[in-house]
Amino acid sequence: MTSTNPPPSTSPESRVPSSGYPLIAIIAGEDSGDQLGADLIGALRRRYPQARFVGIGGARMQAQGFESWYDIRELSLFGFSEVISHLPRLLRLRKALVARMVQASPAVVIGIDAPDFNLGVEQRLKQAGLRTVHYVSPSVWAWREKRAEKIGRSASLVLCLFPMEPSIYAKHGIDARFVGHPLADRFALVSDRVGARDFLQLPQQVPVLAVLPGSRPSEVARLGSIFIDAARQVAAALPGLRVVIPAANPQVHAKLKELLAGGAHDDAAPLLLDGNAHEAMLAADVVLLASGTATLEAMLAKRPMVVGYRVSPMSYRIARALKMLKTDVYALPNILARVAGLGEKPLVPELMQDDCTATNLAAATLELFHDSERRGHIVAAFEQLHRLLRGDLESHAGERAATAIAEFVDAGQTHD
Repeated sequence: MTSTNPPPSTSPESRVPSSGYPLIAIIAGEDSGDQLGADLIGALRRRYPQARFVGIGGARMQAQGFESWYDIRELSLFGFSEVISHLPRLLRLRKALVARMVQASPAVVIGIDAPDFNLGVEQRLKQAGLRTVHYVSPSVWAWREKRAEKIGRSASLVLCLFPMEPSIYAKHGIDARFVGHPLADRFALVSDRVGARDFLQLPQQVPVLAVLPGSRPSEVARLGSIFIDAARQVAAALPGLRVVIPAANPQVHAKLKELLAGGAHDDAAPLLLDGNAHEAMLAADVVLLASGTATLEAMLAKRPMVVGYRVSPMSYRIARALKMLKTDVYALPNILARVAGLGEKPLVPELMQDDCTATNLAAATLELFHDSERRGHIVAAFEQLHRLLRGDLESHAGERAATAIAEFVDAGQTHD
């Protein structure tokens, strides 16, 4: 990974003028942030053709002309225990990044997701007089709502992906705007199972189960064997079942290949894919997956799902001891369904922590395969939620986010 030592100084003459050709700083964490950042850069560049974009970003952002000062993998952490073990390195990175940002004096600093890192950076930069935006609100509706006040100390503008979020910030006097969820723009309202199966060369008339045990190697190490064992139990009980397992990246692919070693090698063997998670979901009748963004993707694919998850025992004990969670459901489709008034009962089964066993996951998955009426109810609810996330606007989420940021930047230049 890239060193986190303080970088060489940047002279004022090297800065892009803020009037007309702004220097825009973006700090993205993980693959999802890289995709959001790439979409945002493309939309902002249409407004500022000669803008310069700097900060932390991945390959997609760099393909848009972004200058990444550090490796995005430096921020790809999850859970209390993982952050704690990397804390000294993260603190060095934060110190170096803040110093470089202050020296560069961008027109705006946009933190994308990664709140454990970005909010601390944004707060220091805001105190230093820079204008800050946080894109992707932390889950204030699931965790302690007072976090909204902390976010307001870090960002002058919060861009929200979910429609229920701005009202929470409004209680604390914080400017927050719903821009829509970018994933909602990438899925058709009517999904194409036939096309997805043709693409993956899967038979049209057999039951298909997509299995996604996480996008990080640490998640797959914790959950992979449980999910694969569950899939094998489902396959033993459901003749002709085809199992498809998309790997998020090469590291995850290698780990899944290791976990699958020793299994059957006939047509019934799980099909391990390099990527193509969306196609795998669209091709499936049911999806078995780890809690996280993938549950939103499966919802937008209109696929009934079973959700499972386990965090490290330390992370779980800390969250329970501090009473940090304010919700009794965890999967995004269940949270959104409740917010949308579709009922208090969970829309899809979710099995968390000690309940997340191969036997429990397999039983819940088989129930969905055998209950076509319930699957139809879930699909209808997913269609309604998809429309909610897209909003009533014709433009895409990235365009709406860029519009809000451009207004924020231009207002700052007017007052400078």
